[in-house]
Amino acid sequence: MTVPRNVLWFEVLLYLSLTLDAVSVAFQDRTPTPKMTEQMIGTGTLMAAGLILLLVYLVRLAAEHRKNWPRWVLTAVLVLSVISLAQMIGEKGIQFDSGIEVISCALTAAGLYFSFTGDAVGWFNE
Repeated sequence: MTVPRNVLWFEVLLYLSLTLDAVSVAFQDRTPTPKMTEQMIGTGTLMAAGLILLLVYLVRLAAEHRKNWPRWVLTAVLVLSVISLAQMIGEKGIQFDSGIEVISCALTAAGLYFSFTGDAVGWFNE
């Protein structure tokens, strides 16, 4: 059975977004400060990596195993990311890392749009 075009776009755009997130985490400033110890920085990095891997698994479940619920989890994660991004921009303004997050959120939103429209309708099992 061939994968519908919109499902393929969903998968590609979500993987691009997660790759961008991984690159963003890899290049974060890891300089310890009095507020942020080296152990806290390491823990945060490991948690971010774990979350990215979980999201990759959810994309795979949705696209390749035709599961419906991971799309809704990914949609909820997108909503939380947009709220977090809005708070970050409100506090610090637009910076390089927030610009990357905007692009990542846009890719995710576009991918999720494709998963709910066109020939993707009916692809996912309940």
